[in-house]
Amino acid sequence: MMNNRFIEKIYTKKSINRIKKKTTLLGIYNKIDPIDFMNARLIISLLIFFITFLISSYAYILSPVLTIAFYIGVEYIVLDMRIKKRSSKLDYEALFFFEVLTLSLETGRNLKGALDLTVRNIDSELSAEFASMLETIDYGKTLTEALNDIKELIEALGGNRKTILSFAGFGDILMTCTSTNSRNFTYGKLIGEGKIKEAEKYANNTTVEGLYTLKSIKELIKREKVKMPIVDLISDIICNNKNKEEMLSFLIKKK
Repeated sequence: MMNNRFIEKIYTKKSINRIKKKTTLLGIYNKIDPIDFMNARLIISLLIFFITFLISSYAYILSPVLTIAFYIGVEYIVLDMRIKKRSSKLDYEALFFFEVLTLSLETGRNLKGALDLTVRNIDSELSAEFASMLETIDYGKTLTEALNDIKELIEALGGNRKTILSFAGFGDILMTCTSTNSRNFTYGKLIGEGKIKEAEKYANNTTVEGLYTLKSIKELIKREKVKMPIVDLISDIICNNKNKEEMLSFLIKKK
């Protein structure tokens, strides 16, 4: 197979990143390597072109048409269709997963205990995804307190506290906090690494929803008089150039 340097010369970085993102979306059971996929697609496309050119009387028409059709179609069949199918499957599994998680939290368990119990007792792809992610992050006291703060804000606005435990609530929060495909994660990681200029450039070139949400949350907690110190600190770091190291001190004090 061709090496990565050759692939980087014949493909744009955008194309490489697109395939890498799609293979990531196939989940933890995915065995497709993005570079191997691009290599194989290129080689087979060339074979189709030359074989058709040699054996067909209409080679000048069929060769490029069949080659382009394969080149585009194989990505759709191998990646896009599987991603769409997996997305529907995860949506279905999420209904049961978060129902069990909600019941576990209602019995008085903290977030760590509830998640561990839910993951251990549900055999599904979504559960396996959560188990894989939770092995790599500290999701105990800090995240539990963050969820409690959000519940307080939801209640102050007249909402139901339990809505945060839905797939659209806690599920989205956890995915955002752990997925490298998340734009909020990418932006936050750049800020945390002190790459302020890179973070500003990234925010200018894509939509980082968290930036708009941060401003709205600040206004809401001020209006409803709800205490959310971590939001205040994040706002100071993002909007007022406060030293990011203070976030580390804040989290250490929380433990």
